[in-house]
Amino acid sequence: MKTPTAKHIITGLAIAVVLVSVVSALILLGSPAEERMRRLDERRVDDLERLERAVGLYWTRHARLPASLAELSQEPGVNVNLRDPETAEPYEYRLLPESGAYELCAEFQRDSAEESQRNEEIDFWLHGSGRHCFQLEARDIRDPREDERRMSRN
Repeated sequence: MKTPTAKHIITGLAIAVVLVSVVSALILLGSPAEERMRRLDERRVDDLERLERAVGLYWTRHARLPASLAELSQEPGVNVNLRDPETAEPYEYRLLPESGAYELCAEFQRDSAEESQRNEEIDFWLHGSGRHCFQLEARDIRDPREDERRMSRN
């Protein structure tokens, strides 16, 4: 039986360091499947934020909420995703009894509260796993194209 040489010991240590690094990265960052779910949920929140802005633009132009997301999508200058990026199911939109109030709902895969950076804007979009609805109120929004037109006139 041979005793391990320095070369064997160094090789063994290098392999151990690589294995510890890989395992640590998976623990800290999560598995590729976890990362995919996190990114899909981020995309859902981005889609809902864009829908919120589009509803605000519609409200500004018409002084009423759209009856449906289909009606909203017909509005000139509005380009929004109406469907979940993974399931292709439509996002939910529902008018509430209060004037200008509505809900946007989506199905999330993960609980975002654990990752929150305690930012008020981010906190609004916190959600658990499963179906979650956000209650919103329409507000006037200036059309970004108006800013471009004003700038080109000056």
